Amino acid sequence: MPEGLPDPGKIWNDFINNPIVGLVGDMVKVYVLLLWLGTAYWAFRDMQARTENPLLPYFAAGLIIFFTPVLFIFAVVLYLIVRPRETLAEVYERSLAEETLLAEVEKNQLCPVCRDRVESDWLVCPNCRTRLHRVCPSCNRLAEPSWPLCAYCGSEFDWAERGAARVPAAALAGQEREERRPTDLTAEQARLRGIANT
Repeated sequence: MPEGLPDPGKIWNDFINNPIVGLVGDMVKVYVLLLWLGTAYWAFRDMQARTENPLLPYFAAGLIIFFTPVLFIFAVVLYLIVRPRETLAEVYERSLAEETLLAEVEKNQLCPVCRDRVESDWLVCPNCRTRLHRVCPSCNRLAEPSWPLCAYCGSEFDWAERGAARVPAAALAGQEREERRPTDLTAEQARLRGIANT
């Protein structure tokens, strides 16, 4: 080695043996160790929030620990790929939202005959003309056709009226068609109808 130039080996040895460099190296080792163990604990807690299986959180933490402090980053990437997408809280919130929507749909009443959507205060179904409710003659509130008496005022309904409430929709439609026929026939129409009946 030419004179006047510093010896690189001596510089390196002085750098390595410096107490500050040793302290920084020890701090980096402790930091990596804590990061490794903290990542294993994070994987454990994260898996607990995502599954009801009691063994999977231990498996996730063991996966991180198995990859040693040097390679645990690969274990984290692998864990992020295979972990469940939703947490249990998110699954619970989604199921609550679905139940709420289902309850709202069930609140919408359907006609018992044609299954068309009807409102709760309609007397008849506009689609098939089925009687949905009737009006109580005493209190003028809506009552179900099958009720023998009004649930609001307690007055009993006529049996004849209740029997009429059970008339099928086809009979009601036929009765309405009969009512819609013109009653004043011309003389010619009456004569032709009389010939057809004989």
